[in-house]
Amino acid sequence: MSVTAIGQEKTGNKEGFALKPGTVKIILMRPIIGVGEQSTGGLYEPNADWTTQARGHLGTALSEAQTQLGNQVMQYEESAGPEGPLVTQYSQLFNAVADSVIEYQFFPGNRLPTKKRDKGFEWAVGPGIAELKSLEGADYALFISTHDEYGSTGRKMLQIVGMLGGIGVTSGVHQGYAGLVDLKTGELVWLNADRQMGGDVRTPEGAQKRVRQLLEGFPGKPVALAAAQP
Repeated sequence: MSVTAIGQEKTGNKEGFALKPGTVKIILMRPIIGVGEQSTGGLYEPNADWTTQARGHLGTALSEAQTQLGNQVMQYEESAGPEGPLVTQYSQLFNAVADSVIEYQFFPGNRLPTKKRDKGFEWAVGPGIAELKSLEGADYALFISTHDEYGSTGRKMLQIVGMLGGIGVTSGVHQGYAGLVDLKTGELVWLNADRQMGGDVRTPEGAQKRVRQLLEGFPGKPVALAAAQP
């Protein structure tokens, strides 16, 4: 496990896992993207226009990035076949697993007894993913998830009032997960997850920044290329 922030880890990988450039085939699953506004009371209010903008910009940024990851990365072929809903369920399951990793392993104060550092990094979406015909021929699946809530005017005003009164009020939520799943076993072999990500995904530049953060430390990525990126 690598520590990227004091008290809060953001990256983990299964013990002994490593990838060499040019050795595997990876399928990039359709990202889960949600963008909206955070109301005065802190509730999430989805914004369809913002989400559409983010999906387009992030899609472009991912298309550019996938050619620089050291291995063959292909986008999942969307189809109206019978596996579509099941594939979506696995994407949602990955999201839940990533959330659990942050809560119960990356955050030291909440670590479960079985998730201590000396117990290794053992998380999975289940072996059933190996039965998906649409993923045949690939070695790993790359899951991406981003969620953004931009503070409304009311929320920002509440934050200012809270500061004056000595009460902490957050304005905005910006989190993202990227993870590799072994398609033979369903094991999560690498995860990069952060609940305080940068980059305004509604803009091309912000989406590129978000993708760089999501894929930071990606296994098998050429060292020289990784060092060259800001």
